[in-house]
Amino acid sequence: MTLRDVARASGVSPAAVSKVVRGAYGVSEQMRQRVNAAIEELGYRPSIAARAMRGSSSTIGVELASLGNPFFAPVLDAVMSVVDDSRYQVMVAPSQSPEREGQRSLETLSDHNVAGVIAVSPVIDQAWLEEYARAMPLVILGRDLASDAFDVVSGDDADGTRQVMAHLFERGHRRIAHLTRSEQVTDPASGSPHARRLAGYLRAMDVAGLEARVSRSGPREEDAFAVGVDLLRGGERPTAVFAANDALAFGMLRAVDHLGLTTRDVAVVGYDDVPLARQPGVSLTSVNQNGEQMGRRAAELLLSRLDGRTDPVREVVPVRLEARGSTA
Repeated sequence: MTLRDVARASGVSPAAVSKVVRGAYGVSEQMRQRVNAAIEELGYRPSIAARAMRGSSSTIGVELASLGNPFFAPVLDAVMSVVDDSRYQVMVAPSQSPEREGQRSLETLSDHNVAGVIAVSPVIDQAWLEEYARAMPLVILGRDLASDAFDVVSGDDADGTRQVMAHLFERGHRRIAHLTRSEQVTDPASGSPHARRLAGYLRAMDVAGLEARVSRSGPREEDAFAVGVDLLRGGERPTAVFAANDALAFGMLRAVDHLGLTTRDVAVVGYDDVPLARQPGVSLTSVNQNGEQMGRRAAELLLSRLDGRTDPVREVVPVRLEARGSTA
């Protein structure tokens, strides 16, 4: 018998059940009765550890889409540097698949009775996040969502994409393709970084009177490599590819090399400016969205929520294009 079973039986989220079990504030009497009735009916018994942590958790949870994305490393380092100066420790819960909803990771953090959560670009319906945030202090990092229930820290993807497209236009490129993720991840209503970058690309191409060309890939470099080979072998090869993040850009660079081409034939731009992009042998033009600042602000906002702040905060972090050899 698990906390999720109680949540299903009582018709509330696992986070709400966790809050009732912990005896936390902000739970209505009606909800408390429903959850306790389900606990009694199912014979659920909270763990000794959960009871001991009730109302006094010293852990902050961080949900990540994947541990394989190098952009998350500076974000997590910044979170931990802020939390190190507090009484809290950090627990990381990566999603098993970036393409799947991250609800399981967030529910797992609730099951472990964390005090609050930072969720990094979770592919989850906003209504579900709103309900989760009613029971758990929450900061969303990456997705640009308007909410009264949680805080948001995101990069200025509109400006970052504008910088990328201006950079390519200035170098004479007109056949510019955009390599991005699935339609689920780029749903305009999601507020995801990939959705905002796609929207900016389409807008720039439309204003310039040029034909847009969008290719979609899985999240891994290997996925982008396979898609890139097909894209570059197709008719009227693009002269430049704007990849929605550096992992996709690295796959595209491999595809360029695999086909005996160079970045003089096909320029490549990424997004995130991870450390590998700056290596001389790679020299990838990329947008630095300051993951350290994003992670630091997310941690500071969560700590202030845990100190009692309730008003929502929505912050946008400036970005800058770092031009390198891949667009020379």
